[in-house]
Amino acid sequence: MQFPESWLREFCDPPIGSAELAETLTMGGLEVEERRPVAPPFSGVVIGEIRTAAQHPNADRLRVCEVDVGQGSLLHIVCGAPNARPGIKVPVAQVGAELPPAETEDGEAKPFVIKLGKLRGVESQGMLCSARELKLSDDHGGLFELAADAPIGVDVREWLRLDDALLTLKLTPNLAHGLSVFGIARELAALTGAPLRPPQVVPVPAVIDDRLAVKVEASDLCGRFSGRVLRGVDTTAPTPQWMVERLARCGQRSVSPLVDISNYVMFELGQPSHIFDLDKIDGGLTVRWGRVGEKLALLNGSTVELDAGVGVIADAAAVESLAGIMGGEATAVSDATRNIYIEAAFWWPQAVQGRSRRFNFSTDAGHRFERGVDPSRTVEVIERITQLVQSICGGVAGPVDDQLLKVPDAVPVTLRVARAARVIGMPITQAQCAGAMRRLGFEFTEAQGEGGATLTVTPPPYRFDIRIEEDLIEEVARLVGYDNLPTDPPVAPIVARLRPETQRSAFAVRHRLAALGYQETINFSFVQARWEHELAGNVQPIELLNPIASPMSVMRSSLLGSLLQVLKFNLDRKAARVRVFEVGRVFRRDASVETTDSTVKGIDQPMRVAGLAWGDPDGLHWSGAARRADFFDAKGDVEALLAPLGARFEATSDHPALHPGRAARVWLHDRDIGVVGELHPRWRQSWELPYAPVLFELDLAAVLQRPLPLEHAVPKQQTVLRDIAVVVGEPVTHAQLMQAIETTETSGLLRSAVLFDIFRPQPVQGAHAAAANALAVGEKSLAVRLAFNSDDAPLTDGAVDTAVQAILERLQSRLGARLRA
Repeated sequence: MQFPESWLREFCDPPIGSAELAETLTMGGLEVEERRPVAPPFSGVVIGEIRTAAQHPNADRLRVCEVDVGQGSLLHIVCGAPNARPGIKVPVAQVGAELPPAETEDGEAKPFVIKLGKLRGVESQGMLCSARELKLSDDHGGLFELAADAPIGVDVREWLRLDDALLTLKLTPNLAHGLSVFGIARELAALTGAPLRPPQVVPVPAVIDDRLAVKVEASDLCGRFSGRVLRGVDTTAPTPQWMVERLARCGQRSVSPLVDISNYVMFELGQPSHIFDLDKIDGGLTVRWGRVGEKLALLNGSTVELDAGVGVIADAAAVESLAGIMGGEATAVSDATRNIYIEAAFWWPQAVQGRSRRFNFSTDAGHRFERGVDPSRTVEVIERITQLVQSICGGVAGPVDDQLLKVPDAVPVTLRVARAARVIGMPITQAQCAGAMRRLGFEFTEAQGEGGATLTVTPPPYRFDIRIEEDLIEEVARLVGYDNLPTDPPVAPIVARLRPETQRSAFAVRHRLAALGYQETINFSFVQARWEHELAGNVQPIELLNPIASPMSVMRSSLLGSLLQVLKFNLDRKAARVRVFEVGRVFRRDASVETTDSTVKGIDQPMRVAGLAWGDPDGLHWSGAARRADFFDAKGDVEALLAPLGARFEATSDHPALHPGRAARVWLHDRDIGVVGELHPRWRQSWELPYAPVLFELDLAAVLQRPLPLEHAVPKQQTVLRDIAVVVGEPVTHAQLMQAIETTETSGLLRSAVLFDIFRPQPVQGAHAAAANALAVGEKSLAVRLAFNSDDAPLTDGAVDTAVQAILERLQSRLGARLRA
């Protein structure tokens, strides 16, 4: 919400400066995000009138103008603007004037000083300015033409009030009453105690008896509908300069007088309206819900398809307007318009919310209606618009038709003074609460009960945010003043929450993954339903009632789809290597979950950590050929992430997102904590990836665990190493081999076992076939290095041989292994 401070002070003018006014609004809950002057500093620019404009003798595109700036003699100024002509009044920068600085190539801003000079041999005693040269707008098509009544010789800053401050407010969604200049003034009056001067709206008497038949079929869409016919308006009349300037300072471009008047009243009073070309309406108007198959060409040039979830205003032939959002092109006013119909209505917020997003645009009207607009002022708005239309465009007015169907009920809210004091944290009296309600203009009654004093407050129709007691307590707090709240230290001792040594932080997990070469991404928790079906096997995802976009309609139960989207985004931009991760929450149905302060009934929301690797894991390097990230790269990263805990990996073929022969479940302490593997070929083709990435997804709570470090003495004896090669069946896994070795009884001598070679025979023809085929079909040779040591005495060959033999026997009994010859 942007507006000029001068407009605000017309309704409420407290005796405070501009900076203090902005601070007062901010501390009152209406945050002033920015305060800046209308125009940057410049000096020496006055209003001048061009008396003559002759062709330059030496240049086709230049004119020599004689300009009156109120100094008696005329100034000779050379100008190249196409609209330089006698009789117009323009800003004149005299010799010595300083214009707003212009940025140079090196980025530095330097003031632009006007000097006496010559252009093509003709002396120029100043410069005629465009709006862009004064930094008033980006218009550089010609001179900035001022109003005909602008006084010659007066400083332009003074005449145009360019020292006026522009205030930009950052309003939260509950502050719908702050979406107008008068609404802000009402709040300022309550905060400062300065008198409030409401706009003077004088009812315009009806001269003609013309009416337009309007039928409201949906009271759940429209609670009140007001309208009036005006005939004989002149739409070619120019919008007054004061209105154009105010709209511009609100960030609104001038369009035409009728549109400008409608926008002006919206910014002034907060009530959007719409003006129809009466002659383009077929019959009367009907306010109803849309129908499937209907279409509407909007004022923004787009055509939308409607359904039963969108409110419309239709005539006998077609739909003419999106209710509370935007009018249609068919009944739009134009220069040929002579008869109009002014409409102002109350649209229920829930009937407007989310509709603009469905059509991928937003409007000022929809922004206000979906938050709540005062339903009691529609007739007043009609009168105000009529007043402005007649003063600018003329015309005669008919009577105001007002249909009051159903508006929000004013539900009283009770405020307990004792609870207000307890919540605010300072002594609050009944008089202070009553004073706050009185300054806000709320109707209330006071009472005394067993629990103390209470106030029963009836919210005004423009306050849609007053529903519970806490809302009233907030009003009391901000009227008392947040800066008046006590700064007493807390009574309860502050005890730091120390993380157990057996748990690391989520930041440490992020730091570890970054050290492994991954970059963090942050994605929406809303995803496409197709991702849930294909990548998570979730046939019943949690659907959103009001998605922000159609492709983001369900809550994710896996992070893999989000990472694949990031990969696709980067590959579309020719990325050669992608390694990304995300730490985020997933959402899945779980009937055992109950509602608490941090949970929602029936929905489990665990945290997950997931990663994706694509391309050469080492990047381009001179020492070796490029390769692709594979399953073992991702598996190694998972092991490094979980270290010093040792994870167990079991092959799996049941994960819908992963390759059935290149994926594994990750087990930690006999608990399934996640999965790692290569993307399924079906989804690689679906996502149009050159080749498959490798991914992992783990339960964050398990990843945060870490063992408590324990000290170990440095071995006093030398370690003895023995290598064995055993022949086993092809189905035997590394995990089975290691488990068999580590569970062998060796009297504590075995310290480690590491697989360092796998041999599978290749078919060989000829005399060497027998030697090469010492391994049968379906067998493989696994070479393991065993490390032995003892804390008591040096190891003997006999003790080591006994331990090795025990291991071989264990392997034979458990896995059917034999020592390779």
